[in-house]
Amino acid sequence: MAKQKQLKLGALLHGVGGGTSMWRHPDARPDASVNFELYKQWIRKAEEGKFDLIFIADGLYITEKSIPHFLNRFEPLTILSALAAVSKNIGLVGTLSTTYSEPFTVARQFASLDMISGGRAGWNIVTSPLEGSALNYGGKEHPEHDKRYEIATEYLEVTRGLWDSWEDDAFVRDKESGVFFDPEKMHTLNHQGKFFSVKGPLNIARSRQGQPVIFQAGSSEVGKNYASKEADAVFSGHETLEEAAEFYRDVKNRAAAFGRNPEEVLIFPGISPIIGSTPEEAERKYQEIAGLVTIENALNYLGRFFEHHDFSQYPLDEPFPDLGDLGKNSFQSGTDKIKKNAREKGLTLRQVALQAATPRSGFIGTPEQVADQIQAWFEEEAADGFMITSAIPTGLEDFVNQVVPILQERGIYRTGYESDTLRGNLGLPVPENRYARKKATAGQGGAK
Repeated sequence: MAKQKQLKLGALLHGVGGGTSMWRHPDARPDASVNFELYKQWIRKAEEGKFDLIFIADGLYITEKSIPHFLNRFEPLTILSALAAVSKNIGLVGTLSTTYSEPFTVARQFASLDMISGGRAGWNIVTSPLEGSALNYGGKEHPEHDKRYEIATEYLEVTRGLWDSWEDDAFVRDKESGVFFDPEKMHTLNHQGKFFSVKGPLNIARSRQGQPVIFQAGSSEVGKNYASKEADAVFSGHETLEEAAEFYRDVKNRAAAFGRNPEEVLIFPGISPIIGSTPEEAERKYQEIAGLVTIENALNYLGRFFEHHDFSQYPLDEPFPDLGDLGKNSFQSGTDKIKKNAREKGLTLRQVALQAATPRSGFIGTPEQVADQIQAWFEEEAADGFMITSAIPTGLEDFVNQVVPILQERGIYRTGYESDTLRGNLGLPVPENRYARKKATAGQGGAK
């Protein structure tokens, strides 16, 4: 009898929150974004809940109007390396830009995290949507949207090549003979491409999971193609089950068209559950957090998606302004969705800004109601798993303590870890070293 498919879960550890005002909540720690003790508590709670991974997002450009968490926060690889020491099974996924970094350095960083953690590293590839990022990296021109993905494609090709610099049994370390490594199992990449020239080899070996797991979150056409072709897991954001299911089918079909097994491309919609003992209590918790947002902060938050555009210049209670192509070279899929929604529903600027700054999750209610929604999305193939974002300061604790046991009782979520590597827990295969595979293939071809 085939084993029942199991739900996957990740937790976004986002300091004082992804909005403008959660730091003002009575239960919030205003220094949460740089409070290492709090991050340790969070990862331990997520591991108690048998989560597959924790995720640290990032960005490279701020202004005085950026949300509080962005102003003062940990760099992902640094905090993940520290958290590796206080966790055992849970995956450690961080964001790093392919537009403003170098493949050799990044390959070293993630391979080091993978080795430190015993095979639990994951890389969320982003192409850096904010044009201002260029100002912090020599002032060069910010590449346009599709070119950033072209760069990212070659970038990942180089990085994966570097990760295969050493075959898995290359380091002999024989004290008696004095042989430290087998030279025939060390490989130089010698990459010469359109954007990168990298010789190699990398000066760190592969971990037990072979290579870090690749995550991606693009929802534009080029982004979905990139994710379908390259990613092991895809972060997404949809308001309804129907939208999520359409995205799920689309990405899986694209993966199959690229010759991949669709079951090895996992889809993780992001959700922000708010849990109460009654529906009324859950609603009160939402209203409490929404009530902390001022219209000024909402306008600033909206502006971030549109290249830090100043929305205070427009009348608040008139139709959302015509912005033309503004936002096309930043958060393309997100800004297109905002403009389309405003146009079709006849929304004012005030309504659009408040909706953006205080998004209303469909996962608000009692533990049973939230579990019902999660189960419906999972069983109707709108998700392989979920990225849990804390909409309120106690969001992760509430979810682990109250919702996880229900999902476990229903048999759709694990009660214990299957593995101590990220690939093992996600059910993803270990990628074979390309040089070892080539040798094995050649050997088979020569066999009589």
